[in-house]
Amino acid sequence: MKKAATISLQDLRRRIYRKAKAEPEWRFWGMYVHVCKMETLQEAYRMAKRNGGAPGIDGMTFEAIEESGLEAFLDDIRRDLVLYRYRPSGLRKKRIPKGGGKFRTLGIPTIRDRVVQGALKLILEPIFEADFQDGSYGYRPKRTPHAAVHRVTSAVVKGMTRVIDVDLASYFDTIRHHILLRKVAVRVKDNAILWLLKRILKSGGNKGVPQGGVISPLLSNIYLNEVDRMLERAKAVTRERGYFHMEYARFADDLVIVVDGYPKWGWLERGVYRRLLEELAKLDVSLNVEKTRRVDLTEGASFTFLGFRIRRYRTKRGRWGALTVPRMKARTKLLRRLKEVFRRFRSQPVTRVIERINPILRGWLNYFRIGQSSRCFRYIRNWVELKIRRHLMRARGRRGYGWKRWNRRLFYERLGLYDQWHISYYKPKARPRQLRMNFTAYPAGKPGAGKPHAVV
Repeated sequence: MKKAATISLQDLRRRIYRKAKAEPEWRFWGMYVHVCKMETLQEAYRMAKRNGGAPGIDGMTFEAIEESGLEAFLDDIRRDLVLYRYRPSGLRKKRIPKGGGKFRTLGIPTIRDRVVQGALKLILEPIFEADFQDGSYGYRPKRTPHAAVHRVTSAVVKGMTRVIDVDLASYFDTIRHHILLRKVAVRVKDNAILWLLKRILKSGGNKGVPQGGVISPLLSNIYLNEVDRMLERAKAVTRERGYFHMEYARFADDLVIVVDGYPKWGWLERGVYRRLLEELAKLDVSLNVEKTRRVDLTEGASFTFLGFRIRRYRTKRGRWGALTVPRMKARTKLLRRLKEVFRRFRSQPVTRVIERINPILRGWLNYFRIGQSSRCFRYIRNWVELKIRRHLMRARGRRGYGWKRWNRRLFYERLGLYDQWHISYYKPKARPRQLRMNFTAYPAGKPGAGKPHAVV
């Protein structure tokens, strides 16, 4: 008797996605065995190592694990999962300043727990990715913050000038476990999967998902998917001759809804806001009243989304456009970080200072290089060059900035200062004809809808 051919993890994920997309009411079972496979655990470990991050509460690092034997480490995890002995460790808490005296608490799991969460995510993600809506962009494959910003600004250009800028109060910390598990169970009929997921959730407390967990972004999207569905239905109702009078974009807990500014659509803004409150109430999620705003761009108001400030303006051709620039808060935070580097390395060679600031500049500029950010970039560039000039003059025991001594080209050609200051206008990629994810076709023969199904 021939042994059944094994299927690779990537092919398995493709098949799961194809099936989930073709049968929206399908329920999957027999998925836990794929979480426990060595191939899945190895890929989860590679993902965890690629993402890096600080050690968890046990202090274990990737280097220490590989010195003692990676194969034995993964085999021990697999044995605990197969025998249902897996117990997540506690989370290492780390407070990140948000500004205004407020902090965001990250829950950092151990590498062992990151591997388990990553393995579970690899199997669950293709199921729920098939259910997520087009307006959801947070932490999804082949989706970026730039695409979410473009979706909103394009709608503003089309005349959607009524804006509901939504801010959820402590969203990740208030997710109810029983509601989340019920949502997962709609698509997954596998008690072992639900058992493992419940253990992961409870390791962070009685409610909420830890910011810092590998699987937390996926779970947060699952939790708000019904809100996205409601917004998609509201958008479809407004369709007239292929034109929509409402649009939205959500990136994790950051949500913006824009509605046609024509007076006849005033009811739509009020109705969508009311329905949004109803859907959030079902999830026991509340709005941050201080930060949630309803603005009219025709009155010169602006709103923020994913670090950008957006408002309407007249272009040189006399048309209405969407002015998209980095928030002043984001610029101030960057300059504060750079200033701290210059202060700490005041007595060091300038080349060492540039080595430190280049990664900071690269990350910040690559994120904000869309829209009309050129004026902000010029300000930052001049600021950095002045700081470097002052550093060079101080090293020689002199005052001033050395305008006659050093040409600007010296900083970029000889010292290696990061020099990609150009603006890159966002170009949306063409959508595939069939399915968004590059998954292969599911085998022929579709069993009856609504019944549980095992992918083998």
